[in-house]
Amino acid sequence: MRWRLWPRSLVGQIILLVAIALFVAQAINFALLLQERNRLDLTSQTAPGVYRIADALDNRGERRGDDRPRARFADNPPPLNGQRRSDVENRAAAMFEDIGLNVRSIHVVQDNERLPMRRWERFRRHEGGGGSVMHTVGRLVMAVEYEPGKWVSTQIRTGSRPQRFGGWLIAQTGILYVIVLLPLLWVGRRLARPLGQLTRSAEQFARTGAADPVDERGPGDVRQLTTAFNAMRSRIFLMLDEKDRMLGAIGHDLRTPLASLRVRAESVEDEGERARMSETIDEMNRMLDDILSLARAGRSSDPMQKVDLSALADAVVEDFLELGSPVGMADSERAVGNVRPQQIRRALRNLIENATVYGERAHVSVAREDGAIRLIVADDGPGIAEDRMEEMMEPFTRLEGSRNRDTGGAGLGLALVRAIMTEHGGSLRLANRAEGGLEASLILPG
Repeated sequence: MRWRLWPRSLVGQIILLVAIALFVAQAINFALLLQERNRLDLTSQTAPGVYRIADALDNRGERRGDDRPRARFADNPPPLNGQRRSDVENRAAAMFEDIGLNVRSIHVVQDNERLPMRRWERFRRHEGGGGSVMHTVGRLVMAVEYEPGKWVSTQIRTGSRPQRFGGWLIAQTGILYVIVLLPLLWVGRRLARPLGQLTRSAEQFARTGAADPVDERGPGDVRQLTTAFNAMRSRIFLMLDEKDRMLGAIGHDLRTPLASLRVRAESVEDEGERARMSETIDEMNRMLDDILSLARAGRSSDPMQKVDLSALADAVVEDFLELGSPVGMADSERAVGNVRPQQIRRALRNLIENATVYGERAHVSVAREDGAIRLIVADDGPGIAEDRMEEMMEPFTRLEGSRNRDTGGAGLGLALVRAIMTEHGGSLRLANRAEGGLEASLILPG
């Protein structure tokens, strides 16, 4: 089973796109927050040292009673051991410039000595839940050359604190997903229901020629669509009903003069002429039946039934054998399908008639194949050119150009068979046999 990462439904695609957009927005937000947090941490580490050095330089002529001076002056560069902190140096230079203090150079290092925590740091650690507030307390040493050969240095306590906002950001993202996606899911379902009903109604019409009306609900645009579909459905049904009435009238009006011609033909004394007239009238009746059947394809009122198609094919073959037609039926396993029996009989008769006319003999068989049922009619004739296979299933198309019944009739047989197969959700397949002849298959859902 292959998993599809991209959903097929419109609602699924919209929800997935919004979810991706929210994720990207939150990722950008996280990056900006992390950048700002690092900037604030850097400032908090640098500011005490800058303040102490600025204060010492402002008050260097005064004597203070502090036994532990916060900044030390020297005439030589103080020894600095540890890891250089260029980020703190750059930040300190910017802060000195902001307060208007010009210095010649700044050197900052961080040593690995861990200093004991002060009381207020221990209090924050205790209030923060153990060791989650301050992991380590280290030392920064900042030395500033304020005049040529004149240095002032100070020490700064620093500590690494955990990034607390990660869990908060994840919780915020979850809340956003709930707030945004749940209403979107509700709107999507409200949009998808009428669209799904519209799709099923259209598929039903394509499959059976009938379609249930669609409930006019959902957003305004969707209601307009379903209203237009229902109006189109009503108009199509009116046109189809009018067509059926017109065809019924045409069939009645044409059969009446044909019946009159048959009565008059019986009064013709010449037996040969009378036979030819009767054959012409029969041919016209068959042509009329084919035209009306093709025009009504897809609008059949016959119910679908579970039928053993092997038994149905055997019965059709028996009818041809009784008339002396060269038809054979291969032994076939039981194959039950949901069909309209009269239509399948007619389709099979048309194929067998074509096989006996064009291919001298018909070979009928039934087989199951890939979840479908195939009713196969093969002949021993010359077959059909590959480039004309599709053309031969169009109405009024024949290999032989005349309309002589002895050479194939009006060219409606295969078109009617294909229409019957389409109504059943199947297909008509034509293929030339390797040993010669044509193989016509009625493929029905199993």
